[in-house]
Amino acid sequence: MKVERLPSRGETLLGTGYRVDHGGKGSNQAVGCARLGARVSFVAKIGKDAFGDTALDLYRSEGVDVSGVQQISGSPTGVGFIIVEAATGHNCIVLDPGANELLTDADVSRCKHSTETPAVVLTQLETPVLAAEAAMTLGRSCGAITILNPAPVRPLSSSVLRNVDVLTPNESEAKVLAGLDPNVATPLEEVAHQLIRAGVKQVVITLGEKGALIVSAAGSIHIPAVRSKAVDTTGAGDAFNAGLAIALASGANLEDAVRFATVTGGLAVTKEGVIPALPRREEVLQFFRQNDGSPRWLEVAPH
Repeated sequence: MKVERLPSRGETLLGTGYRVDHGGKGSNQAVGCARLGARVSFVAKIGKDAFGDTALDLYRSEGVDVSGVQQISGSPTGVGFIIVEAATGHNCIVLDPGANELLTDADVSRCKHSTETPAVVLTQLETPVLAAEAAMTLGRSCGAITILNPAPVRPLSSSVLRNVDVLTPNESEAKVLAGLDPNVATPLEEVAHQLIRAGVKQVVITLGEKGALIVSAAGSIHIPAVRSKAVDTTGAGDAFNAGLAIALASGANLEDAVRFATVTGGLAVTKEGVIPALPRREEVLQFFRQNDGSPRWLEVAPH
């Protein structure tokens, strides 16, 4: 629902516009990738409940392969409660992972028997760390580019980080993963280099309306955000990660992939809701045609 401003501790506010939408970071990212033209196989656990049924309907309608999605009894489909500040589109979110917490490393590892080798393996942390670690290990073993979106942030060992090609935290998540106080000002390049020393190959720190910062052992580069009127920022990070995965799967280098991801993330904030706002491939192509023209790699079908 929407509020005039985000509440302070112990405060009760009146809100408007209550609605129920599809959500979940992995779910959003899977749908986002499919809308951008990828062949997507989604691995997840959901409940045998109404939310689980509608989730499966969504994936099938979007062309997402659901052979790795298990519907289980005894645990509900994960839910999130989102409050959006009407004037800015900024939000705060509380999650109950539900069946997500039951996804195991064995569930993920079984996907290695898939007949098609993925170009990119993308995961996040709304599932147990062991499942995310298995996804990164699986991706590395089959030669895929591995992307870890560490949200919601959880402690990660070097055994997880050393199998991550691209880590995509926001500013506070990056600091927490580096063992720093998120409220203390620390140069982001320094934070990213700590994560690289822990085993990550490259770090892309998302900066909201300021764009993104790419950091590798060789240096750093800032990619500005596209100019857009923010209506609802919920899911912008998922749209960014979907765009990043698609671009890398299509052969773009990391800098070009992040530029593309700032477009997919920027387009997502211009509409209310998450699934309704996730951009489709033609919408992104149209944006590029109206600006600098489509990059050559964008014409290559991702997989």
